[in-house]
Amino acid sequence: MSAYVTVNCYFCGKKFLKDRGHFNENVKLGHNFYCSRICLSKAQNKQVSLSCKNPLCLKIFKRQPNDINLKGNNYCSLSCAAKVNNSKFPKRHAIIKKCLVCDEDFTGREKYCSLKCKHESQIITKKEIIKTIQEFYKKESRIPLKRGFHNYHASRLRFGTWNKAIKTAGFEPNPVKFAKKFIALDDHKCDSFSEMIIDNWLFEKNIPHKRGIYYPNSNLKTDFLIGNFYVEFVGLSGVMKKYDFLFRKKKRLVKKLSLNLVEIYPRDLFPENRLELILSPVLGYK
Repeated sequence: MSAYVTVNCYFCGKKFLKDRGHFNENVKLGHNFYCSRICLSKAQNKQVSLSCKNPLCLKIFKRQPNDINLKGNNYCSLSCAAKVNNSKFPKRHAIIKKCLVCDEDFTGREKYCSLKCKHESQIITKKEIIKTIQEFYKKESRIPLKRGFHNYHASRLRFGTWNKAIKTAGFEPNPVKFAKKFIALDDHKCDSFSEMIIDNWLFEKNIPHKRGIYYPNSNLKTDFLIGNFYVEFVGLSGVMKKYDFLFRKKKRLVKKLSLNLVEIYPRDLFPENRLELILSPVLGYK
């Protein structure tokens, strides 16, 4: 028996000799026979010949089946694809706008031609701050508190201090905390302007209330007593250690005696008065 077998190349059809051992192995595994690595490579190449869809090119090129655009939009290069797309979808001309600060012409999505102009547009002038303070006083019949004034930080930057801004607007600044007593509409003495706001609100709503009442079996006083509810205005929480210590002491006493406690914070007064909501359990509102 001959040691070689004559076979045909699967790709080019050329006859060539294959040793019987490899021949039997290929037959067993179902492999095809190739006369060279070149024929093997060409046989494994599944690329399909296509014609470039650019009418000015029409170049013949090859591409793997998985890379073929099924809609037929196949191009030999990115350059040809770009030329066709640009002709179909021409670029829009940029809209020329005027900068709201310097009035210069520019293009883009912003309202300002540069970061410098954008920054300048956000600066609040002294004149604008004074006008805002005066308008607040005209509406509320009092000067604004820095806690609820949205331009407070800008006021400090322009005038140096909050009190200087108030004086420049033509008003007298509020006194230092607890340095002056505030008299409410019902003649109650209040330790702060915020407490006076709460007292006046209760008075205008015809809600009976008392000021500075001692907690049971204690030397601690509550800010307000409405029925059997002890109401505290927590105005200096996190500001004074002694204040926080006394308030924690009050809360322990309230828990021990099972008392009713309502806490009012500055955020409940400024910038929007939320007393109607905060005191609803006290007043029996739905």
